[in-house]
Amino acid sequence: MADPPLAVIVPGDRVLVDRDDVAHLLDALVERGYDLVGPTPRDDAIVLAPMESVDDLPAGWTEEQDAGRYRLRRRDDDRLFGFATGPSSWKREVYPPHNRLFSANRAADGGWSVDTELEPVPRVAMIGVRSCDLVALAVLDGVLASGEQADPSYAARRAASFIVAVNCSDPGGTCFCVSMGTGPRAQVGYDLALTELAAAGGAEGWADARAFLVEVGSDAGAEVLGSVPYRAAGIEHELAADEITEAARDHMGRTLNTAGVKELLQGNPDHPRWDDVAERCLSCANCTLACPTCFCSTTEDATDLSGDHAERWRRWDSCFTLDFSHLHGGRVRTSTKARYRQWLTHKLAGWHDQFGQSGCVGCGRCITWCPVGIDLTVEVRELREAPHHDHEVGVTVR
Repeated sequence: MADPPLAVIVPGDRVLVDRDDVAHLLDALVERGYDLVGPTPRDDAIVLAPMESVDDLPAGWTEEQDAGRYRLRRRDDDRLFGFATGPSSWKREVYPPHNRLFSANRAADGGWSVDTELEPVPRVAMIGVRSCDLVALAVLDGVLASGEQADPSYAARRAASFIVAVNCSDPGGTCFCVSMGTGPRAQVGYDLALTELAAAGGAEGWADARAFLVEVGSDAGAEVLGSVPYRAAGIEHELAADEITEAARDHMGRTLNTAGVKELLQGNPDHPRWDDVAERCLSCANCTLACPTCFCSTTEDATDLSGDHAERWRRWDSCFTLDFSHLHGGRVRTSTKARYRQWLTHKLAGWHDQFGQSGCVGCGRCITWCPVGIDLTVEVRELREAPHHDHEVGVTVR
């Protein structure tokens, strides 16, 4: 039996919102000036795109994912969020692929005026953020929004965002968030977190099979939810939500043994496995572009034909591009082997030295969207299972 409706909603509360009232939640965000961005079926994938209404969500769609493979398919039901992750991450909303850093204009007296004002930052409501992506945003926060060199554009976009998380029910074939301790249930970093109860909770025909358990994570989330029709949640709803996320935990598509992985990678720079992966890697940078935590960039200057106007832009780059490691005198990492080794070692090992945590959240995108199906969980396992004597350090590393 559900408790009476809550008179005042505060962070930490859990309530029920009926599926038909998810539209009211989205409307409430639009009324508060947010642009909606969420998962939308498009171009044979579930991509993050601007939304107009709840009808844009991928109701009844899921996907099949494996190394180098992604296919949409119809579900047997009409769940709104019965899928895992698509090719793009939320990084794009807070750290856009192209961002103007400043512009300069020549004045009549021949001098220059420089405009470093930030471009207008939209207020964005991110709909359907998974737990792994919440952790990825927290990772980017630690890199781009803290310290003396914080990125003002990133910080402004993060401050202007509203996050509606969705707890996972259907992990993909390349997901391994459990191994990385990042999912499948959202813990922090959201304004509202939804669990789609669907057919959980017992027998077919359960009265609340089309409801969402909504957890309030912030004052802003409580304020928005207060204008949406809701009901109080009972213990049966909380147990049903637990059942869904526990089932997702038990059905990960991949696993990664993280014990000693930092020492493993940093202690094996000359392992023959790097040559094997280099024979397959195309250096296409798909993995870094799909990754929710990779933030490598370059800068480009552009002028008009008159030379009176100039702009400097930051754009995404990748450690897989040949020129990325260019220093005075030449390039540091000239081979595909060196670039892949740099990426994987930095992601799983060097990141700990720099930022105190892993740079991988277990979303599996780098595996799915690799054209040749390179799987970092396999590469780490092969390094671990094939002992190699490194003559430089004089030890056998497993």
